Amino acid sequence: MTEIEELRKKIEVITIEMLSLLKTRTEIAQEIGKIKNQQGMSVSNESREDELRELVKKTCQEINFDSNTALKFLNFLLNESIKVQSSTSNTHLAIFLKAKELEQQGKKIIHLEVGEPDFQPPLNVKKSLSEVYDKGFGKYGPAKGLPEFRTKLAEFANNNFDAGVNLENVMVTPGARFGVFLAITTLLDPSDEIIVIEPAWPAYRQCAINSGIKVRSIKTKLENKWEPDLDEISSCINENTKMIVLNYPNNPTGKILPKTLQDQIVNIAKENNLYILSDEIYSNYSNGEWSSILSYNYEKSIVTQSFSKSHSMTGYRIGYLVSSKDIIEKLTKLQALCLTNVSEPIQYTAMNSLGDDVTKNTEIMNERLTKLEEICKEMELEFVKPDGAMYIFARTKNPINTSDLSEELLNHGVAIAPGIGFGDYNEFFRISACLDIKTLIEGMDIIKTRL
Repeated sequence: MTEIEELRKKIEVITIEMLSLLKTRTEIAQEIGKIKNQQGMSVSNESREDELRELVKKTCQEINFDSNTALKFLNFLLNESIKVQSSTSNTHLAIFLKAKELEQQGKKIIHLEVGEPDFQPPLNVKKSLSEVYDKGFGKYGPAKGLPEFRTKLAEFANNNFDAGVNLENVMVTPGARFGVFLAITTLLDPSDEIIVIEPAWPAYRQCAINSGIKVRSIKTKLENKWEPDLDEISSCINENTKMIVLNYPNNPTGKILPKTLQDQIVNIAKENNLYILSDEIYSNYSNGEWSSILSYNYEKSIVTQSFSKSHSMTGYRIGYLVSSKDIIEKLTKLQALCLTNVSEPIQYTAMNSLGDDVTKNTEIMNERLTKLEEICKEMELEFVKPDGAMYIFARTKNPINTSDLSEELLNHGVAIAPGIGFGDYNEFFRISACLDIKTLIEGMDIIKTRL
């Protein structure tokens, strides 16, 4: 055997041993994840991760090694561990899919887990759908979206959000979710860090983890009216921090930040040159003073909007992004790669419904939320009155594991969203007000019997 062949053989043996070790450690991590899931525990441990970061920094200083590079490697390892341990079985989407399976088996389910308004889309949608064939909509189109649609979206943003934008600042996406995915995966690199204020819609974390991006969670509390601590935000920013996610009115709490607090968070982002990804799809359902991030004219902001909630067009999958021209150009490249362009017929229907009056939807949702608040108070649930959106995020006086509760309630014909899907909030659950009041009462009566 030649020297090269011997060396190759040694490399093969080492590789096999490493793969075996990796497999064993992966299996251990998966088991740990299952135990945490069963106990209603969060996969990540921010305080322990901070200890590791400080240890890495100290060691780098001792051996004269670049700490920024070392922290990137640490983020990679932490993220892989979280990815292996993570389970999507307790998100509202997972519960929704289980509920749909039960419905297919003939079981009646009251859907209190999903934010899907039961209103019909505006009549202009029906009219436009009947026109698309004769008008020739249905071809390949620009990856950014139809120019005439983007122009109208820019005008809409200027009129409603004081945005000061034009069509070059707008791109059409197949729903706001894909806009979130585009922004996170295009603007951030693996091992970069993103700040998410929790409780939060699970997709922010899931998109980041899937792309190898480390999530730094800012946990807010019901006792503090779901307001984030500015010092906590500032303290977790380092050289690898590239973006902060804002979602107000918030899903799941319905919180709208006080203007002064939002101003301060935007200033922190500007001072640290962070992207601001602002998910504003619940802006139509604002009951208090609310300001779009567009009003700050910050060039590194990206706003996602959608027709899903405002126009009750969830299944049409139509949304849009507003940002600087440079950012839009970057995001367009990935969208073109992934799906060529958003469906022209759907763009046409959304464009024609943009000016429709949907304030009645907001009024109805407010009536339902008010009734839901009354029921929750009668049940002695703990919650903060929502400033907007379409949910109540509640906790029982004697905290219970709401992951178990959500599974149990499915068997009794009600679907709720367990709090663990929105962060480390397993004692909470989200209730959607998207059904008529009679059905809401029926669903809440069933929940009463299980608490």
